[in-house]
Amino acid sequence: MKIAISGKGGVGKTTLAGCLAKALSEKGYKVLAIDADPDSNFASALGVPKEKLSNVTPIAEMTKLVEERTGAKKGTFGGFFKLNPKVDDIPSKFCIEHNGVKLLVLGTVPQGGGGCFCPENVLLKSLIRHLFLEKKDAVILDMEAGLEHLGRGSTAGMDAFVIVVEPGIRSVQTAFHIKKLANDIGIKEIFIVANKIISEEDKDFIKKNLIDFKILGFIPFNQNIIIADREGKAPFEVEPTLLNEANKILEKLQEYVG
Repeated sequence: MKIAISGKGGVGKTTLAGCLAKALSEKGYKVLAIDADPDSNFASALGVPKEKLSNVTPIAEMTKLVEERTGAKKGTFGGFFKLNPKVDDIPSKFCIEHNGVKLLVLGTVPQGGGGCFCPENVLLKSLIRHLFLEKKDAVILDMEAGLEHLGRGSTAGMDAFVIVVEPGIRSVQTAFHIKKLANDIGIKEIFIVANKIISEEDKDFIKKNLIDFKILGFIPFNQNIIIADREGKAPFEVEPTLLNEANKILEKLQEYVG
């Protein structure tokens, strides 16, 4: 199963991504977790110790690798470079593994106009396309709301595009913005997971305002997630019921995608 997860900052998409990765791992899948959001920390949601991250450099910041694979200097614009760089060996070389889940940190293009046609983005998009189309592992992609790392060529192997929301107008507005961006690159099947649900009124708000979306589940607000962050632990380590919610979401998703 190949799942991309997006949403407004702070809604809990990285927590969901970590729980889905762990749930799939416990089912016996080989799982590759991809951190493609510069503002998130997928590693912490998986419970990866800080010492394991000390030597991790995001792929986009590997100047030598970008230049070697694309044939162009990192950070340059408008020059000639390879549009299909070699990427198949990158996961095995640069992943770190923790409790049965492999993590690959992509990073982002630091210059203004990061969505430009530049060597870094070509490499990252080629890598994601390879992971969705070629890898047999389950893939969980945690990404920013701008869908910076996705392109038409990278969406064909995607089983599900999930937007995480919370019961609020700004989160709903972001969901529609993300949906437009996703539609623009050919993603039609878009799902919703609602997080931080406190009441039936919250559920009704989501259903009423996101009527055009398929809703995979509602995750209750849980104070233990805040405690997990404070203690530097994975949320599912402090609150095991989160894995039950993740499994329900995976079951619902399988009903839709087969």
